Amino acid sequence: MENITLKISGMTCAACSAALEKAIKKLDSATDVSVNFATGKLSLNFDPKKINVQKIEAEVEKLGFKVVSEEDSFEREQKEIKKMFKRFVLSAIFTVPLLIFVMGPMLLMEFGVEFSWNPMNYPRFFATTQFLLTTPVMIFCHKFYTVGFKSIKKLSPNMDSLIAIGTLAAYLYSVYAAIMIFRGEIHHVHHSLYFETAGVILMLIALGKYMEIVTKGKTSQAIKKLMGLAPKTAKVLRDGVEIEVDIEEVTVGDIIIIRPGEKMPVDGEVVEGHTSVDESMLTGESIPVEKKLGDKIIGASINKNGSIKYKATKVGKDTVLSQIIKLVEDAQAKKAPIAQLADIVSSYFVPIVMGIALLTGLAWLIFTDYSLYFSLTIFISVLIIACPCALGLATPTAIMVGTGKGAENGVLIKSGESLETAHKIKTVVFDKTGTITEGKPIVTNIVANGIEESELLKIAASSEKTSEHPLGEAIVKAAEERNLELLNAENFNAIPGHGIEVLIDGKNVLLGNKKLMDDRNIDLGDFLAISNDLANDGKTPMFISIDNKFSGIIAVSDTLKPSSKRAIETLHKMGIKTAMITGDNKRTADAIAKQVGIDIVLSEVLPHEKSEQVIKLQENGNIVAFVGDGINDAPALAQSDVGIAIGSGTDVAIESADIVLMRSDLMDVVTAISLSKKTIRNIKQNLFWAFFYNTAGIPIAMGGLYLLGGRLLDPMLAALAMSFSSVSVLLNALRLKRFKVPKNG
Repeated sequence: MENITLKISGMTCAACSAALEKAIKKLDSATDVSVNFATGKLSLNFDPKKINVQKIEAEVEKLGFKVVSEEDSFEREQKEIKKMFKRFVLSAIFTVPLLIFVMGPMLLMEFGVEFSWNPMNYPRFFATTQFLLTTPVMIFCHKFYTVGFKSIKKLSPNMDSLIAIGTLAAYLYSVYAAIMIFRGEIHHVHHSLYFETAGVILMLIALGKYMEIVTKGKTSQAIKKLMGLAPKTAKVLRDGVEIEVDIEEVTVGDIIIIRPGEKMPVDGEVVEGHTSVDESMLTGESIPVEKKLGDKIIGASINKNGSIKYKATKVGKDTVLSQIIKLVEDAQAKKAPIAQLADIVSSYFVPIVMGIALLTGLAWLIFTDYSLYFSLTIFISVLIIACPCALGLATPTAIMVGTGKGAENGVLIKSGESLETAHKIKTVVFDKTGTITEGKPIVTNIVANGIEESELLKIAASSEKTSEHPLGEAIVKAAEERNLELLNAENFNAIPGHGIEVLIDGKNVLLGNKKLMDDRNIDLGDFLAISNDLANDGKTPMFISIDNKFSGIIAVSDTLKPSSKRAIETLHKMGIKTAMITGDNKRTADAIAKQVGIDIVLSEVLPHEKSEQVIKLQENGNIVAFVGDGINDAPALAQSDVGIAIGSGTDVAIESADIVLMRSDLMDVVTAISLSKKTIRNIKQNLFWAFFYNTAGIPIAMGGLYLLGGRLLDPMLAALAMSFSSVSVLLNALRLKRFKVPKNG
């Protein structure tokens, strides 16, 4: 199966996206089809052996929409904004005088003022002027008619269809009434012409759509800001000469020269010099990071003071910045489950509304003594007020702002689904090493049994010198600091969850935890009490035996991250339980858990058992998040309801996660959950007001208040209210931009 995301132009409301989604789902092998009205994107999985991209594009165009390139979409959006503003201005130039011309006499008559151009005295002039002022507005807004009636023809009516039917009905009725006036058959001009209703509705809808597209553009500002971070050129060394090239021409292996104040064009590794780098635009970390020989450089970060040379390791779409942009775009393109209700409603809403409008108008005409003019007012009001734009915008706009805000603070949320699930988290499980702790342990104690301490450390370090385990690396580093000459190790055998076995100078060496000693029947004697004391202090005792004789203990301790305790305290205040999972023995694990305030301790867990522990915690519907950074965390990250990978961790862990933290700061776990809660609250507010607006608006437009002695809803007010509902939903979503990162517990 292949995945594709296409940028779609021409969608005007949620009914458009629902119709397109329905049509694409019918294509052979198309699965996971999602059309996002707010972002204008279609994403799906398909089998390239059964259908191709051209077939998908043809289906899109059959419905009256266009597939455009991502590069063209920004320019197209800017052109569309200008076109909509021009449409509104031209409409207003004719509609404002029209409104004054029509409403002026009515107001003057109310106050008993005599005036020369009384419509009762000059009915033909009055009708002709209204016709001449309204017709240009109909022409300026012709797109509503071309798109609206095309959608009806394809049996997938949308917002444009409602506007087209409503305003055209008003206009044609007025043209008919004007002909009757010229024939002398109608004298009550004010109650016969509907021109100003058609003109004002079109002007207000044009204004509303202009405000909507401008406001909607602000919801995707985070993506645009990220795209603008990378410099356009880079200074590289080619044949020993410094030259400036376009960023697209930088290749892996190029040596890039960076001076103070300049931006890093691509990802790489420092080969000369040292400096401090501002990575805040990508990680949210305000403090500059020191960079020296061998340190990694993130493209788009800003060099603060020193001059460096670095080797390009990732360019183009492989850079961290490009990956972040893709993650955020993918998250914004896919729908959250909460959006499904709005989609289902929108797909049925427009045809139902058209039916309600027609039946209500006919009912008032047939079963009451009211005129055709009165029935037409109700018919148009119902059509105009019921446009489901607000429903379609409620969820995706909030997700766009929420994921964008997360990216600004170094929290990358991969999908709307994970953003939605995160607000329901009840338990957060932390891997210990590299997550709660720094992952850079040091040797704290050496307890020898019948052997010199230095000799014990030398044998242990020789055994671990090929190991990549953090505890083994700590032992090797301690030996190097003491300038001990390491021995050759043979027949290296890693025993998962237990330790290692090697051959050194013909001697069999075992190095690992107590489980390993027990399995090989190595008697620890009085040293068991010493190891327990070390474990009670939060240290990890590692046991060494040589030729099946217990030879000593090397204790290693991993320092806690400064943010661990604060993050766990904050999670507790949010009503969330915390758990720690580790391969350490129970005493060591309990000691570390006590220091940070962890609720549940899962110790002596083998790597492959981590996901099983997550499953146990998920029993009874408990929503569980897992936070980890290692390769062996990938199954647990995938099993959890929300997998959160520390960004400094492995690619495998990041690939398996739903949320990626660019920094190794556990307060970002709090940020992710808080952002999820705020976003979902915002979506619920949007959906409530969108549903409430349509639910309350339609009965009023049908004449509900009029039957109770109130006023009839004017179609012009219905148009104003409809436009305001969409803009209000967008403005509410933009409130998420004020989200503040939790700073303390």
